[in-house]
Formats: sequence, structure tokens, C-alpha cells
Amino acid sequence: MPGTETVRKQTTWGGAAGIALLGFALVYRFFPDVIHVQPGRRVAAPPTAAASAPEAPIGWRAPEFVPEFVGPPRELAGAAPSLLPPAPVEPEKPATANVAAWLKDADKALAAENYVEPEKTSALALYTQVLQEDRNNRRAMAGVAKIREALLAAAMAALDQGDAPESEARLADLERVPHERDEFAPLRNRLKVLHQTAPLLANAADLLRQGKVMEPAGSSALDVYRRVRDLDPENALARQGLEQIQRGVLDRALAAVAKDDFAEADAILAQAATIAPGSQQLLDTRTRTEGVRRQRAETVLAQAQSALDSGNADLAEQLVRQAQRISADLPALDEFQEKLRNARLYASFRPGEVITDPFRDRSGNAPALLVIPTGKFEMGSPDDEEGHRSTEGPQREVIISIGYALGRTEVTVGEFREFVRATGYRTTAEREGTSSTYDEVSGRVSDQPGVTWQDDYAGKRAADNLPVVHVSWEDANAYVEWLGARTGKRYRLPSEAEFEYALRAGSSTRFWWGDGDPPRVVANVTGAGDRSPQHRTWRKGFARYNDGHWGPAPVRSYAANPVGAFDIDGNVSEWVDDCWHENYIRAPRDSRAWVNPGCERHVVRGGSWGSDPDQVRSAFRLSALTVTRSARVGFRVARDL
Repeated sequence: MPGTETVRKQTTWGGAAGIALLGFALVYRFFPDVIHVQPGRRVAAPPTAAASAPEAPIGWRAPEFVPEFVGPPRELAGAAPSLLPPAPVEPEKPATANVAAWLKDADKALAAENYVEPEKTSALALYTQVLQEDRNNRRAMAGVAKIREALLAAAMAALDQGDAPESEARLADLERVPHERDEFAPLRNRLKVLHQTAPLLANAADLLRQGKVMEPAGSSALDVYRRVRDLDPENALARQGLEQIQRGVLDRALAAVAKDDFAEADAILAQAATIAPGSQQLLDTRTRTEGVRRQRAETVLAQAQSALDSGNADLAEQLVRQAQRISADLPALDEFQEKLRNARLYASFRPGEVITDPFRDRSGNAPALLVIPTGKFEMGSPDDEEGHRSTEGPQREVIISIGYALGRTEVTVGEFREFVRATGYRTTAEREGTSSTYDEVSGRVSDQPGVTWQDDYAGKRAADNLPVVHVSWEDANAYVEWLGARTGKRYRLPSEAEFEYALRAGSSTRFWWGDGDPPRVVANVTGAGDRSPQHRTWRKGFARYNDGHWGPAPVRSYAANPVGAFDIDGNVSEWVDDCWHENYIRAPRDSRAWVNPGCERHVVRGGSWGSDPDQVRSAFRLSALTVTRSARVGFRVARDL
């Protein structure tokens, strides 16, 4: 076994040898001239007695001599040269007088681009003579390579330009230069295609001159160029012809844009895209069209905003639709449409805002109104709700898609008095001579002669701040029509859906405050703690509840419900616009009133000061004749926004 010193020396010399070998390989790879080797060159091995003669390349005239093959240009080249060191190179012979003369003449012919003609004095012929004398002459081999590259470039240029005769001539010249078998087959195939496309291209150019650009179908310039493209997808002349046709179509698109006819421009651009898909001029025109489209849409949207600001929602809507047709993806469209929607729904008011309309032809104002927000709710009561009645179903979703305004309070005696004074109107009770009142002695409600809207629940003169009672549906309807005439707004009675929506105020429970007894004093309803002037109590009322009133209380005596309406449940029940129907089958699913012309019965909604708890439920509804007047029934107004 060698000692430690011996092993160290072997390791040192081995590493040095490896580094030297690596250095030699790097010098050979990147600086081949240092050791007189051209990397990648295939050199014929020296002939031996046992070696057979190599096969002569096609087109070579001296079969007894095989020149060094430099290799095709990159686009026709095969595999990359080997990284292994080539075989030893045969040294170049000293130039003889003949060789020097031939090289001089060959270089001149090469500079003059006399590559293959004249036959005996061309650059190719002279370089060949040199190589026959000195097969390793580097100058001659480089000259032959330059000839080959020049002829190849000329042939490819002629093919690109669609010049069949020139392509044929250049390919013939090229094949006289040494080359591999079938090396130029792709060029020959292109020439074959060119012979097919040349007459088609001439025909297309003639059709263009005749103005037959896209018509007649099947025999237009466009159709012919497309046939050329099918035969030769890379044909430059066909591409140029198609782009020329496309340019005319794009000009039409820009003309449509100038007229703000963007729908027509889109259709024309779609047509242009089928001619030369992805062309730069198509992309540029689309970009330009989109820029004009966006600018125009923004201008129209600004006009819509001005119209909306001036209160003309109809014009604003027309303009925003126009802007949307121009550019559907304009970022500001959604925001503006929301503004327009709010203007449509609330007439520029805010949900929850209180508004008061002045009379136009006299002093005074209509009752204060509350702007009710849009939304949806389940109208009616489920079958399992305590106190449920068949008239409250089937329960259904109702969408309040249009904002409306609802009276904050019930119409008061004082407000109704203005109507009677202004019009001389006689109510149903006045015409019929009676109305129902509450009898303190018997504890019943019964007809009493001579009672009118000016009286309270017991038939005594009513204060102006009490809700008006003893009015029929006809009386309430006459009052809202008078308000409309005085204010110029569309006043009406609320629909049943609008009333329940405002009463529920977003709740889905039996009462707007929950399912049980009121947690505090919230409304004028029957309670176990209520006492009449003669200390009567209710047989059925909310346990442990006392609101402090027997009979109607002055309006706004209690806090408003969550939507902002006062006394909407309790105090007095209220007429609504709907005719009476036994259930909600086929009932509207929006906020419209369900009206049958000439109906004799209408709906009364909301609990009163004398209603038992089941009748205070949000879903409770009652039928009453149109001429009914009672100490428990009044009304509140509504109007469109």
C-alpha cells in the first residue's frame, strides 16, 4: 500500500492534469485559431487504399474532387456541430502562381456578383479550379460559401416577392453550388406553389382595379386573395392585398364612428376582422374607435346628469340609455343609474324624509308625508300564527319597487275641516244622518243620529288634533282627490300592501314590536290597565299594558314605529284603497291596490283603540261597506313621488 506522501503526490498530479485538460478544451472551444482548427468544419479524411471514394454532391462538376462543405445558413442548417475535437486537418499547400491568379480573379467576380456566369470566368468556376488544385484552400472554400449564401438569399427574396421566373433562375444557379441531396426541396416546393399562386395574384390585382373588391361573392379580389392564402399561408402579396382590402373596410368603420353610429362601426369591425385577423391596422382602428366611443359616452352621461339635476328624470333616462348603447362598460354608468333610480323612486327625496306640499291656489299645506323606502316583505300571516285567519293568506312576497309617501299621522279633524270649508262637501254620515259611536253605559258601539266627522268616538264635539272618524271610504277618497287638485300631486289612499309594509317596518312578527305584549307604551291599543271614564275595563286586552287613553288619542301621542309613522297601529283603524277580497289568491305581488271597479266593500287595516290583541296583528284585515262610518275608523293619505 502506498504511503501518505505517495498518495498526496498522486492526488496533486492528477488534479493538475485535469485542470490542464479542461484548459485545453476551453481554448479549443473559444479560441480555435490558436491551434489552427475551425470548429464545426467537416474535413475530408486523407485518402487511403482501403477508403472508398466519397459520393459527389449534386451539381458538382469535378467528381474526382470533393471540396470541404462549409454548411448551409442557419435557417436551413441541421444539427449543431459536435463539441468533440475534429479529425486532424490536412495542411494547406503553398499557393502556386495559377492558384494565386485564380483567387484574384474569383474575388473580383464575387465582388461583381458574377456568381455562376459567365460559365468559365464566374466566381464559382474560378474557386472550383482553386479547390481542384488545393482542396483545403480556405479562401476558396469561404468564397464558395459566400456564393451559396448570396444565391440562397436571392432565391428566397424572389419567392417572397412572388417572382416565379426569377425564383426559377436563382434556384437553378443555387443547385450548381455543392449541396446535400434534396436540401433545396422546400424551396422547390415553394416555387411549385408560386406557379399556382402567381396567376391568382395577377387576377386579384386586376379585380381590385375593376373595383370588384368584395363583390360579387365568390369571384371578388377578397375571395382570390383568400385562395392564395389557403395555398400559401405566408404569401406576402396575399397578406398585403388582404390588408389593403381591410383598410378600405376600416375607413368605413371610422366614418360610422364619426356619425356616432357605433353599432354600425362594431358590425363593420367584425367584418374587417374576418379579412386579416390580428392585423396592426385592425388593432389601431379598434383602439381609436373605443377612445371615441368612451369620450362620446362620457359626454352624453354628463348631459344626463344635467337633466337629472334640473329635475327632468325622463330626459336623463333617455340620455343614460343612449350612453349605455354607446359604451355599455362605462364605469360611471352604474353609479348614475343608481342616482336615476333613486330620483325615479323618491323624486329626489331621501327615504325617511318628511315632505309637505303647499296648496297652489290658497294658503295652507297638505298633511305631512313620510318618504317610504322601497323593499320587499312577506304579506299576510302564516297558517301557524296565533290569531291567523283565512283572509290573511296565502302569505306571499310583495315587492315595493316604487317609492311612495305616506301620511305621518292619521288625518285630523282640523285638516278635514279645511276640506269641508273649501268645498262644502257633505259626508256620508251627514247625508245618512247617523254614525256609530261608543256608548259608555252599555260598553257597545251602535248607531247614533246626528253624529258627523266633527264629533269624537262618543258623539261629542272633537278637538282638531284628534283623528277624524265617522268618515266613509267615499269621504276619505273625496278628501285625497281634493288634496291632489290643491297641490298638483297625485294624492290617494294607500294600498293595502303599502299600509302593511309601513306597519311592519321590516318585521315579520305578529306585531311590529314582536310576538307578545308591548314592551313599553308604543300605541293606543287595548290593555288590561286601561280604564274608561266610568272605570270600565277590556274583556280582552294586552296584559299589564296601559296607554292612558280610552278612545282615540290626539295624533302623535306615542312614538313613531321604526319606519317613522305615528299611530299606524292603534288609535283608529284606517281605510285603504283596495276592494275587499276573501284571500290573497291572485293578488298583486307589487304595491298596487287590488281594485275592482264598482266594488261595494273595501279593506280596513290596523288596530284601533278598541281592538282586541288579535286585531292589532300586522296581518289583520277587515271588510267594510264603502259607506261605513264608525267611531273606530279613520284614514291617512298617500301620494306618488
